[in-house]
Amino acid sequence: MSRFRTIFPDVAKPLIAMAHVPPLPGTPLYDAAAGVQGLIDHVKRDTEKLLDGGFDAILFCNEGDRPYQLNAGLEASAVMARVAAECRPADRPFGVDFLWDAQCALAIAVGSGAFFMREVITGSWESDMGPWNPDAATLLRNRHNFGRDDLAIFANITPEFASSIGQRTPAQMAKSTVVSSLADVILVSGPMAGSEPDVRTVAEVREAVDKSVPVLLNTGAKAATIKEFFRFADGCIVGSDLKRDGYTWNEVDPERVKRFVDAARSA
Repeated sequence: MSRFRTIFPDVAKPLIAMAHVPPLPGTPLYDAAAGVQGLIDHVKRDTEKLLDGGFDAILFCNEGDRPYQLNAGLEASAVMARVAAECRPADRPFGVDFLWDAQCALAIAVGSGAFFMREVITGSWESDMGPWNPDAATLLRNRHNFGRDDLAIFANITPEFASSIGQRTPAQMAKSTVVSSLADVILVSGPMAGSEPDVRTVAEVREAVDKSVPVLLNTGAKAATIKEFFRFADGCIVGSDLKRDGYTWNEVDPERVKRFVDAARSA
């Protein structure tokens, strides 16, 4: 059984909710008065609403750490690991992500006991953070050396805030990321958080990748449009549409959670 199906053995199209962590220590928008405990309290409140709403898993991410960086500090991995460990669901799987340092995300996953991690692991990109060259080979070797061969890697092949330097299509990128870089799941994103990709791109990626490898919608999932995307996607990761007024930086809104889960389950 694939790592993905080991995590979600009985769910046809898993719904994964983002738990956005406020700015971490050392970042420009960090709330020093609230401290690390304030981060934990905030994430716990959001996570409880997401779990009560019926999501299949939670994905913890340092969404508040604007501007994002490609090489994280030790404090980032330490605090994120603590937040994930203290806020993790008791009865459902969870994953972690770090924008945008895959090695940091792996360290957080190992430290918190995560089931999966999400990152960009292949390609060469021009981005808001400058030139970006992920290293799948080192990442997967470190996963093995850390004794976490069970950890599923969700690979984003159309990262937000970036564009590919090369000429390959998303479908071609997806196929090679599975074959040569051993990704467990392929993620298709829009240009930034809360923005959906072209549904045709999701369809083309799904067609290009072996049916045993799930393709998930990674950004822009909305209650109003999830049915269209679920014609092709094998699940989704959603954050912004669950927030008050659909705004990424607001708190989770239980009514919007219910609306999305109902729409996605019916789709």
